[in-house]
Amino acid sequence: MTPLQILIADDDAEDLELLEEAILDAEPHSSIATAMRGKGALQYLDGYTAKEVPHLIVLDYNMPGITGSDILNMIGQQERFSNVPKVILSTSSAPTHINECLNKGATEYFVKPTTKNELDEIVRKMFALIPGYPSVNGK
Repeated sequence: MTPLQILIADDDAEDLELLEEAILDAEPHSSIATAMRGKGALQYLDGYTAKEVPHLIVLDYNMPGITGSDILNMIGQQERFSNVPKVILSTSSAPTHINECLNKGATEYFVKPTTKNELDEIVRKMFALIPGYPSVNGK
């Protein structure tokens, strides 16, 4: 069984924790890396080789310094991340933010939910974006 490798970048510790819990509820063997800032996410992604990339990248749009949109722009130019779903999970529902992120390579843009059930549904939708899922973990 190959555990899903997921990177989550969000400057809100509570949002990070809630998303991590929802992912682990759905896929207990997932390996989750977290970053509180865009710079940390980029440093984490720089550690990947062309053959080993995360299965999913989840970014908050509104992080101080380097935003989720900035990260999309930076990694969008790297071939090794071309097949990795890149998802924005943000409190912003502004069409300009959504279009900006989709144009910079986001696979999907989700507005942060207000309930656990809504978060669980978003996690299911994120997993459905992963190429080969659910065969990634032998289901």
